[in-house]
This record gives sequence, C-alpha cells and structure tokens, in this order.
Amino acid sequence: MAGDFLPGPVLLLGAPGVGKGTQAKRLMAKYGIPQISTGDILRAARNEAHTPESREAKRLMDQGLLVPDEIVNQLVADRLCEPDTSRGYILDGFPRTLPQANWLDEHLVSECAGHALPAPVVAISIVVEYKHLLQRITGRRISQSGRIYNIYFDPPKVEGVCDDDGSPLVQRPDDTEPVFAERMRTFQELTAPVVEHYHSLGRFEEVNGDQSVEAVTAAIDAALHRLRSA
Repeated sequence: MAGDFLPGPVLLLGAPGVGKGTQAKRLMAKYGIPQISTGDILRAARNEAHTPESREAKRLMDQGLLVPDEIVNQLVADRLCEPDTSRGYILDGFPRTLPQANWLDEHLVSECAGHALPAPVVAISIVVEYKHLLQRITGRRISQSGRIYNIYFDPPKVEGVCDDDGSPLVQRPDDTEPVFAERMRTFQELTAPVVEHYHSLGRFEEVNGDQSVEAVTAAIDAALHRLRSA
C-alpha cells in the first residue's frame, strides 16, 4: 500500500488490447483497493439473488434480457458501500454511458456523503495507436497448452508452431480484424460522451499505452496524483 495517498474512485478507460486489465491489477496491488466490475456484480446477483434488485437482475438474465440501468445502478451502489472501498476502487465496465456517469456523480454526493470516501471519480484513459492495437489483437496466436504468442511482437521460433509442445498455433475467432474494428467502433461510440463528461469537469487525463508495462503504470500513477491534487 503506497503511503497515505488515497486514490479514491478511479475509472480506468482503454480500448480492447491496451492492457487495461494488467494496469488495473497493478493499481489494486499498489494501493490495496478493489476492482468494481459490473460483470462480477451481475454474476454475483445471478448466483446469490438476495435483494429485490439482484432477484430481478437474475430473472432478466435468465431470460437473456438486458438488465436496465436503474437496477445495475442500485447493484453498483450496494457494492460501493462495502468496507473494502474506503480507500478507493477501480471501476471496470461502469460507467459505460453518459447517464450512468451522471448517476454515479450524483450518487457519490447524495448517498455516500457519510461514507469514508467523499472524493469524486477521476478518469484515466490508456491510449494506444490504432495500428499497434490492431497488431496486438490480430497478431495473437495460442497453443494447445495456452501459451500466447504474437506474430508481430513475440513470434514463435517456427511459424505456426508452439516452441514448447510443437502444437499448431491458432487464432481465436474474436481476434480477427473485422471483429476488432466493430469492437473499436462500439467502444468509441459509448466512451466518447463519458470521456467528454470527465474532461469537462477537469477530472480526466490520457496516458500513453505504447510503453513498457512499468512505464504505463508510472504514468497512470502520476496522472492520478495530479488529478487528486487539482
């Protein structure tokens, strides 16, 4: 845990392939804060369903339907009030839209006024050039044993063959260029209003993701300190 610095609520943004998951884990370890993931929250609701909201979420998911914002918001609100969030937390997959961002800002002021964490959300976006992201995703190849290569950055010694077990390397269906382009389009459409929201409030910074893992972590940490001291 890094000294007495309180990171507060951090929204870590990044397109597919920027390494957001890796950076989230490093921040969690450094500051002793949890990652608040809507995916995890909804899975827990489906498995436990001990509140009216979680039971309704389970009913909808069991029918293959989307869970509306008002239910997701309440489930997130319940999670944010748990004791492990007192130093801060990393938001993953929420807020995904502008209405969710507006709700979260209002919730932290109105509902969490007595909570040990009154700080507002700050947003940090990891940015990588499109071409490099495309190579990170479409260059991935996986062996039978699960070892991951990249034909551009970390190729096997023999093309198409795993160095360890000699098994053929395969490309996952989700790692093709058309799928990646669609995921990027969706990400940009959803994220742009959220980015503008936090940018307009002076609570947003970008960091260059085209660096070593350690350098990206240091850049995120520096941005977080700047945003909290503003």
